[in-house]
Amino acid sequence: MDTIYRLPIQRPWLTLAIDVASRIVVGFYLSLKAPSSASVALAIHHAVMPKAEWLLARGIQLDWPVSGLPDIIHVDTAREFRARALARGAAEYGISLVHRLVATPHYGGHIERLIGTMMGAVHMLPGTTFSSISERGDYDPERHAVMTIEELERWLTLEIVGRYHNEVHSSLQMPPNAAWREALDRCRAPFRHPHDEQQFLYDFLPFEERSIRRDGVHIFGLRYWDDVLSPWAGRLDRQLRVKYDPRDLSCVFVEGPDGAHWPIRYADLRRPRITLGEHRLAQAALRQRGVRLTDEQLIFDTVEAQRELLETSASITKSARRQVARRARSLNAADQGAVAEVVTPGPKEEPETLSVLAVEEWS
Repeated sequence: MDTIYRLPIQRPWLTLAIDVASRIVVGFYLSLKAPSSASVALAIHHAVMPKAEWLLARGIQLDWPVSGLPDIIHVDTAREFRARALARGAAEYGISLVHRLVATPHYGGHIERLIGTMMGAVHMLPGTTFSSISERGDYDPERHAVMTIEELERWLTLEIVGRYHNEVHSSLQMPPNAAWREALDRCRAPFRHPHDEQQFLYDFLPFEERSIRRDGVHIFGLRYWDDVLSPWAGRLDRQLRVKYDPRDLSCVFVEGPDGAHWPIRYADLRRPRITLGEHRLAQAALRQRGVRLTDEQLIFDTVEAQRELLETSASITKSARRQVARRARSLNAADQGAVAEVVTPGPKEEPETLSVLAVEEWS
């Protein structure tokens, strides 16, 4: 449900990560958009970083003692797991990416079982769409839906940390929490952690390579400038990586020749914050009007007009409420320093409630 009108908008996507040895959940990410390289980055960030502050921010007084850089991450062959940013970030931290072979589902048994466990719990919530139309019968999910995505995120955390981690796992004959502690006792080498949390985020963000022009950095048809670019502007003989947060395009991060990252904001600081999804919607609208060459002002004018239209119609149509909810969640998450989810237009969808999750598979 959306947070303003408490009306159904859609079902979210859940990205789960599990430690194969102990079956403990090391992290997850809940999104209103289908999996992308950015959602993978945020799930990895959640898995690697200590979770005490994250739990405190959600009012959860439970222990989730899992953090540290993994040596290996097993993933399937989906496009988001083959992104340049993921490969480069993993290499930067000595993480091996192992892609599951096509048509070999038995290699993903551990995560598949966890998905089944989580979905079994989710299907007990009001508003579930169940696993199939036949199983759902004449049950009306929209009529019974009660949770916003923030409420569902908190519920999932309690389900994982408060219940799943403390129940005996049939394969291990002990709870995942106990298996994790036992594994720590056997581990001689200390866990690796990133030296800089912000740098870790940067290393997994999606990026484009751009030349530093005399008037700044150009990406997505927008211009960015900061005085820190002056020594490089028009003088470098190579392009630099420009990393971006798809939830908030008001600032990009230029990776300098020495590897340091520099936040670079709009050249015109009066411009409003927009998401990558809003930018793409604006470009699509302009193309439909036959506008091929667009300037920056035209893009922002179109975004603003679309925002006003969405706000006006949000109380009437589900698709409009969905876009408003995605934008609000994106910009709020960017304020908290989170990696972004991509908000992109897609084909028209059948009405869905928030309580059932589509799950991305990796371990």
